[in-house]
Amino acid sequence: MQSRVETLFAPLRERSARAGSLLRESTVGEFRHGAGRHRLTRWTLHGPAGGGAPIRLGLFGAIHGDEPEGAAALRDLLLRLDDDPQLAQGYQLHVYPVCNPSGYEDGTRHSRAGCDLNREFWRDSTQPEVYLLEKELTALGFAGLVALHADDTCDGAYAFVRGATLTEALAKPALSAAAVFVPLAEREVIDGFPAARGLITECYEGVLSNPAAARPVPFEIIFETPQAAEFGRQVAAGVAAVEAILREYRQFLAYGQDL
Repeated sequence: MQSRVETLFAPLRERSARAGSLLRESTVGEFRHGAGRHRLTRWTLHGPAGGGAPIRLGLFGAIHGDEPEGAAALRDLLLRLDDDPQLAQGYQLHVYPVCNPSGYEDGTRHSRAGCDLNREFWRDSTQPEVYLLEKELTALGFAGLVALHADDTCDGAYAFVRGATLTEALAKPALSAAAVFVPLAEREVIDGFPAARGLITECYEGVLSNPAAARPVPFEIIFETPQAAEFGRQVAAGVAAVEAILREYRQFLAYGQDL
């Protein structure tokens, strides 16, 4: 019987096998939880040249295994960008649709080791998933990262914004794009944090993030869809949000180069 991860990746593998596809699959590392063997997978897509050095971004999903919406959104995004590479012009995208393979297989927030991996980063964690992702974050030096989540306690989409000062300017159009498919959060307090028009500037410790010493400071957006919304609409919202971020960041850099 095909695993959930294999089922998720099947369309990507079929596409990447075609002539002319920009999709490439690679294994970041393998590890065990008990008798189960798991693999952390990276998908890369290099868009057409954009007139300068490629902009390297990291996109992450399913760090909580019971939030498959983000994994599906990243799969669909890759297929869309492979169909229309101009949407990724100037970008080098490194995509990790399933950061918690054992939790994804089990449909659980925690990994099979019983850990909430999104509280383990940059804390000398012994969890193999965290170790492998930290190596990627350090080695690849992302200009920005986007992590997709789904929240079962909130009735609208929202975003945590961290890192570079332009992050909020990227998150606002992402939320507007997502609003075509799901409602936006209007609460003044979300997940225990003050919120303004769906944007939160505080966050939990230990979340997936770039190294503290990264320079220039990358942008970091944690985008959350309301899990009560229909699955397909959450997936579409995630795709739309990331596409909006790609458009806005490209325009920002082009404007900066013209100054």
